[in-house]
Formats: sequence, C-alpha cells, structure tokens
Amino acid sequence: MGRSRLRRNDLGWREEAKKRAALEAVKHVQNGHIIGLGSGSTAAYAIELMGERARKEKLRILGVPTSHQAFAQAIRCGVPVTTLDEHPRLDLAIDGADQVDGELNLIKGMGAALTREKIVAASSKQFIIIADETKLAKKLGTDQPVPIEVVPFALEPVTLKMREMRGKPVVREGKGKVGPVVTDNGNFIVDVNFGPIDTPKELESQLRVVPGVVETGLFVGMADIVYVSTPKAVRKLERK
Repeated sequence: MGRSRLRRNDLGWREEAKKRAALEAVKHVQNGHIIGLGSGSTAAYAIELMGERARKEKLRILGVPTSHQAFAQAIRCGVPVTTLDEHPRLDLAIDGADQVDGELNLIKGMGAALTREKIVAASSKQFIIIADETKLAKKLGTDQPVPIEVVPFALEPVTLKMREMRGKPVVREGKGKVGPVVTDNGNFIVDVNFGPIDTPKELESQLRVVPGVVETGLFVGMADIVYVSTPKAVRKLERK
C-alpha cells in the first residue's frame, strides 16, 4: 500500500469520507455491547453515529472513553459511559489511526491519548480502525513520527536514549499554552522520527523497556479490521 499522492488542496473530501468509514464501523455495534471509544476527530464521528443508532434503535450500549475529549463527545451524543473497572472486557473498540501499513500495524498517538487507547484496544474482543487513504503507508514511520508517552521525571534520559537508538525526538509543545503537552495521565509526549520502520514489533519491544517510557504509539498486530475511506468508496481490510 502506498501513501496517497493527492495534493493538500485536493483533500476536501476527507471529512465526508471519514464519516462514511465511521458508519461502516458502527454497524458492528449490537444491543448490549460495551464499546471502547477512541479519541480524535475521526473517532468522534463514530461516537456521534453510535448515539444516533442508540436513539433510533433503542440500543442499550455503554462506552469506555479513552480521553476527556472522548468522554465529552459521548456525553454530547447520548452514549452512556462506563469504566474498565466496571467492565474490564469490552465487545469492541472503534478508533482512528495516524498511519496504517499493509499488515494493519498502526501508529497512533498524535492526539496524545495513546496509552489509554492501547489499554482499551487490548481489552476489546475486536479492534476496528477508521482511516482515510492518506493514512496508508508501505512502512510505518514514513513521514510520520512515533509518539511516546514519557514520565516527566525521565524526559531527558528518555530523549537521550532515543537519540542513541538513531531516533530524532521532539518534545511535543502545547498549542495555546506554554510548555509540553500533558496527557490525561499527567505525562509528556515525545514524537520520535525513526524514518521508515522495517520491524515495528522489534522497535516496539526496544522502546517499551526504556525506563520512563509509559507507552508507545506503535500498535502492532492489534487491529482486526480497518475501514479505509477514499473519495468515492470505503474499503474493508482485515487482518490475516
């Protein structure tokens, strides 16, 4: 799979296309389901559509939000929320992705919710991703950094280790505030550019053992289905 070559000024189709992909993903929701609610603009469409289905079809569903943003969206859209403490095993989770390769491995975390998103995904019987075709890549890391959640106390040692691993780390700065982005868990995000990644699973393992690293944005072997939106259609990709 190759990254779309569409020019930036040709991308006006993306929002409607993402809504179509979200509609396909939400078809998996059934009465009585406990659903992991992803974060970000793409996942927000799915939450909105879940609320509509629940009202029209009188579905009894519960959502586990992965961020304050997802929580607020669920409340606005009438999706009742719960927690992993109450429901540690979920029926499915629906989320977006920042990059998807041919084996349905993912990079996530540009919305800074990667740790909770990965916990929810791992707790779900089925993990469904919504993405537009510009998110497809032959190799993860192609023009895309890997977000890493880091304990603030360990920020400098972790960034030094990333450089030793031939990565180019950048501490993510907040917009509209001074200083680093702070996650819902009270940690910082370091975006590390490794270039195209030949072995995502190996890199994931190497990053996870660095003291101070809470979680990485590499979601390897986790997605079951990816709905990919194009300007005219939605493709369904399934993990082999």
